Amino acid sequence: MAGEGEEGGGLLEGSALLGDVESLPRGGFRCRLCHVTVANQPSLDDHLRGKKHQRLENLRTVRQTQERRSVFVSGFRKGTPASELSSYFQAFGEVANVVMDKDKGVYAIVELQSEAVLEKVLAEPQHSLGGQRLRVKPREKKDFKYNPPRKQGAAKREQLSPEKLAQNLCQADDVDAQMSLMVRLFEFSESERRLRDLLVTLFQEVFLEFFPGSAILPFGSSVNGFDVSGCDLDLFLDLEKTKSFQASAKAPNIPQDGASPELDTHSEDSILSDIDLATTTVPEVLELIATVLKKCVPGVHRVQTVLSARRPVVKFCHKESGLRGDVSINNKLALCNTRFLQLCIEADERVRPLVYVVRHWAKQQALAGNPFGGGPLLNNYALTLLVLFFLQMRNPPVLPTVNHLKELSNADEQTTVDGWDCTFPKDSSRLDPSGNKENLCSLLAEFFREFEDYDFAGCVISLREGRPLPRPSLLASEVSNKLKLGPFNLQDPFELSHNVSANVNEKTALRFQRCCRDAAKYCRSLQYQRKSTKGKIWGIVRLFQPGNPEAVATDGFVLNLPLKLSAGPPPPCELLNRAGDLHQAWFQKICAGVAFTLRDVLGCSCFETPQGCGEEAVSSGFQQPEEQIEVKMKLLSAGTKRPLDSEEGEGALSPSAKKSRTDASLPVGESTTWDCSAWQHVWLGRRRVRRQLRGTDLDPTTTENAGSLELEAKVSRLLSQQEGEATPTEPLLRFTVCAQATEAASGEPGPRVRLRFTPALEQAAAFQEFFHFLQGFLPRMVEQYLVSKT
Repeated sequence: MAGEGEEGGGLLEGSALLGDVESLPRGGFRCRLCHVTVANQPSLDDHLRGKKHQRLENLRTVRQTQERRSVFVSGFRKGTPASELSSYFQAFGEVANVVMDKDKGVYAIVELQSEAVLEKVLAEPQHSLGGQRLRVKPREKKDFKYNPPRKQGAAKREQLSPEKLAQNLCQADDVDAQMSLMVRLFEFSESERRLRDLLVTLFQEVFLEFFPGSAILPFGSSVNGFDVSGCDLDLFLDLEKTKSFQASAKAPNIPQDGASPELDTHSEDSILSDIDLATTTVPEVLELIATVLKKCVPGVHRVQTVLSARRPVVKFCHKESGLRGDVSINNKLALCNTRFLQLCIEADERVRPLVYVVRHWAKQQALAGNPFGGGPLLNNYALTLLVLFFLQMRNPPVLPTVNHLKELSNADEQTTVDGWDCTFPKDSSRLDPSGNKENLCSLLAEFFREFEDYDFAGCVISLREGRPLPRPSLLASEVSNKLKLGPFNLQDPFELSHNVSANVNEKTALRFQRCCRDAAKYCRSLQYQRKSTKGKIWGIVRLFQPGNPEAVATDGFVLNLPLKLSAGPPPPCELLNRAGDLHQAWFQKICAGVAFTLRDVLGCSCFETPQGCGEEAVSSGFQQPEEQIEVKMKLLSAGTKRPLDSEEGEGALSPSAKKSRTDASLPVGESTTWDCSAWQHVWLGRRRVRRQLRGTDLDPTTTENAGSLELEAKVSRLLSQQEGEATPTEPLLRFTVCAQATEAASGEPGPRVRLRFTPALEQAAAFQEFFHFLQGFLPRMVEQYLVSKT
């Protein structure tokens, strides 16, 4: 036994010198090399003697040996083959391998046979190839990282359609199970985590070559624990060590710790030879970063510097995966926010499911997210903080306040970033377990009840103190001059002068309260609390339907289009003398645009019906004769379409002619109804296909002349082809659309066309995502249609 202990101690000591073993609370250990956690010393000794650890140690040794005898080469002509570089360096000794930057072709890693050959290469004062002066320097040394293999069957995750989401959630046993399932359905797949880790590693390797000592640190949704498949990759480029290295290089007679000859920024090998990071402005550094991304990072394109953002960034897109992201250099507070959110997740397992559900609910209610640019909506960070604040206010609290976290911190954890106190424990084991035992079902219902009548404008929500601060007391504080107050005031937990919901206007704040009120009312019903025995939707599924969860199945989904008289061709001269006929003509044009968008752009079957927009029409809209369904199926399978430009097509899609009115008022009551079916998921993945088309076979001049109708129609066709070649026997969604002319509502300019979408009762949950897409898509397409008719 003594021999085993001594042997184990020796293994531990050797690995500890390499920084592999980390001691955990309560006597456990973690091997950083293998990503393995063990409970005690004997288990650790067994692991260190095991095949996996020994294999990775050998692999690390091989990689480090390769790095020590490799050089980074740039300056050669683009397209230079690896064989030409190999032939050049063989003059100094044997070359083991040459790895080229295949995507950009601007740099290479040359691995030499030995360190003696490396010394000969570096001793040469000047290298040139093909008349080009080469820049040669030792390869940057990097820490070895083990990436666990992807699990079997972890294929690329399919997009989760609303009907599949509803089906999966309805199969759960209770609301708590539904909410936990939401996390598993929306979080990163193993392959997506792997992709992001590889991209971060790639960025780190490239930026180290140009900014010695720099570090790429991911933050935000990718790492804070609230990841959703497809979210952006937010990166922070830390240049502090680079600035120190550059400062040390300016004083060559005074050696400093950490400086080395290869970090001499006055050398021609460095991109920093012509700039001084200490005096260079943020826009200039970001432009330099954008240049590195464009020319030196494989697979990155669409690089754009955005200086107008609150925190200026460089945006980019990864070509193969379509993943978007941005790089910032002055956002250290975001790193603290990220770790704070991670701490909250570690403190209580109920945090993640509650945040995922509230975020998705807000998105479906059009309260959060900005799919078409900026707007007065809540962002995901604001919604997350709102949930954390709610959990702080429970009795007893689920989460501690930021001030209480500061009291639990050690002296070495005192942190100040940009003048703000960001002190909190780094280890969640020091937090006492919450005495609150409420389940997820109860917490979600109480969340809506808490904020259904909340005075967001009259106070400031403070996570630091865990209570709402009255505005008068806040106005007397030192941060009042910078904190932008408005209808919705939610203070950042660390940057106290930042209102994370400052963009929210009064209309959105009131709508948030109204949606909370509707949700709270629904959560008191049995449909929320109990699983349906008849196969109907229940629990949180109804919360994800736009509008009142109780009324949406019968009232339908409403979309209002303004009756714009300047958006299309002039009406006939004989109609100009009568405003009623003028409005009627525009109503017909808008209806034609709606039908054209549904049928010709989105590929839905769309047939005008003689019924009106009353309740009888809604209830009977899906009672179609068998013969009518067969005719529609034949038309769809044959692919026949009547061109809208022809008189026959125009008349078929537009409302039937109506008697002209003698008065000058809007002909309220004019209506048209269509019976529609959607056959493919043409509302999912449009952005990706649109980007592909714009960069391939579409003629730019044709696209500009046709507006976006031709492009969007082609996107729908390609999505349909990708989903399946055969024509489906049953539509995905069946719904009626009723267009009705209405007077302007209070505070709205001019008359409008009210579109009411009524899905089949059993498809109300599945229809909500399609309607959410139509809210932004349909008005733009109708506008393009009217312009194309000029």
